[in-house]
Amino acid sequence: MIENRIELLLKLKSYLLSKDEVLIQNIKLAERQNGWFTGEFIHQSIQAIIDQYLNEYELIVFASLLQTAEQNEKQLTVGIVMAGNIPLVGFHDFLCVFLSGHKMKLKLSSKDTVLMKHIVSKLIEWDATLVDQIEIANMLKNCDAYIATGSNTSANYFEYYFAKYPNIIRKNRTSVGIITGTETTEELTALADDVYMYCGLGCRNVTKLYVPKGYDFLPMLTAFRKYDHLKDVNKYRNNLDYNLALYMINNQFYMNNDSLLMVENSSIFSPVAVLHYEYYSDLQLALESLPENQSIQAIVGQNYIPFGAAQKPTLSDFADGVNTIEFLNSL
Repeated sequence: MIENRIELLLKLKSYLLSKDEVLIQNIKLAERQNGWFTGEFIHQSIQAIIDQYLNEYELIVFASLLQTAEQNEKQLTVGIVMAGNIPLVGFHDFLCVFLSGHKMKLKLSSKDTVLMKHIVSKLIEWDATLVDQIEIANMLKNCDAYIATGSNTSANYFEYYFAKYPNIIRKNRTSVGIITGTETTEELTALADDVYMYCGLGCRNVTKLYVPKGYDFLPMLTAFRKYDHLKDVNKYRNNLDYNLALYMINNQFYMNNDSLLMVENSSIFSPVAVLHYEYYSDLQLALESLPENQSIQAIVGQNYIPFGAAQKPTLSDFADGVNTIEFLNSL
């Protein structure tokens, strides 16, 4: 019953909030598995799940929108292909299918297996009937529907193999920020979270800023020093040094605060450790094309998602704007 599943998720919340030694060991294992997953970012990801996805009242309201397997008197199997760019990035898909009561097969990214396996093992430990409900598989076969997240290249693969089944297939996306020039120091410091968190690898990370002509970047670059410590993360540092060398060799103008390079570029996608910006003279004109850009996941700014909140999506902030609940209800 859905009440039992909500109860299990709330038990998971309590466990994630604990200082359980086994949990701490798994966090350390996840950090060793993936050089991009610092302890700081793993804890931030877990905390975001606790705060945004595992609130009892919001879970009850969210679950009420689902037509569960019990209500439909038909249990299906949903295959989920998870990405591995940030810790536990596939948890929202897992939660939606878990609440629906359908069976699921999980194809975990090789870059992010430890924490999801641990969460599944804890849920099965608390409710042994879940051993027949949740399967972690190397290949997804014999599923009734699929939810797959990956790159544009892998999406082509998913579209080919899953075409005859109901599916949600997600491709590369990124996020942008709108700067008016009236931002406070607090807002710029919060924007640093949107840019730097998870080393900039998430689809909700801001990789492009729109700034007014004549904008003074110094306060922003100073506020961004909040993440100076990232330059000591090997994988991030390698990207920083590589891109810096490219700009120097090509005699290209850049700004640098020792942990980030800022470069004027029209592309909304930027390399790791680089933030693109584009000047505008008419903000409305600059924004006209943004809602139509299918590669934009989120927009942060004073009249958009608040600075610092890009990496804290709520239960109803569905990736790529595709409602997972409606998808599951339609099966």
